[in-house]
Amino acid sequence: MKFAITSKGDQTSNMLMQKMRTYLLDFQLEYDENQPDIVISVGGDGTLLYAFHRYRKRLDKTAFVGVHTGHLGFYADWVPEEIEKLVIAIAKTPYQVVEYPLLEVIIRYINGSRESRYLALNECTVKSVEGSLVMNLEIKGQLFETFRGDGLCISTPSGSTAYNKSLGGAILHPSLEVLQVAEMASINNRVFRTIGSPLVLPSHHTCMLKPINDVDFQITVDHLTLLHKDVKSIQFRVANEKIRFARFRAFPFWQRVRDSFVCD
Repeated sequence: MKFAITSKGDQTSNMLMQKMRTYLLDFQLEYDENQPDIVISVGGDGTLLYAFHRYRKRLDKTAFVGVHTGHLGFYADWVPEEIEKLVIAIAKTPYQVVEYPLLEVIIRYINGSRESRYLALNECTVKSVEGSLVMNLEIKGQLFETFRGDGLCISTPSGSTAYNKSLGGAILHPSLEVLQVAEMASINNRVFRTIGSPLVLPSHHTCMLKPINDVDFQITVDHLTLLHKDVKSIQFRVANEKIRFARFRAFPFWQRVRDSFVCD
């Protein structure tokens, strides 16, 4: 089996990365940063997001597993005290593959330039560089509303506990093949109206944003911040690709939610 390890970059994470690499090599596993079968993320959720984007072209061949070295994360199943146990599991135990849906983002341009395509593990946000965001929001090709406000957040179920939650979005189990649209400070008065609630769309529905004004947009895809000009439309749907996690034990999602947001 080929493996690679990504680290948050702090002293603790780097030390654990080196220790795990040494242990796995002792078990005759091959270190390969270019074509790994399994990628171990040492750090937090941000570290795993980085690893996901680095290996986004190998999602059907690479599985991910996380070790968290800071606060409890949703993508990291293991703690530093368990790395010997994890190493033995990787080297000796066939792992279960759990697949979670991703968000596909396609940006098309007025000038006919080649469209841009991105995959998000957590979410994509759209804001206007200047002033309020004004967009027509279409669902399955039909106009749903004209949004006016600070911005929109389109998230995966995996990302529903991140920025989406802070916007009042619902927490969704990561196995659901849906996407969620949440508003950022929408403008609602006698002239302007938005739904005012998060929308959950199934995998066979497409969400499309079409600008009303000729402005530039700040678009984030997970941790990446992008500036786009001459935008004709931004399309969102559940991607055909999925992220694959290597599971060596149960992943109690609702317990993780409780520990993160409810328990002291």
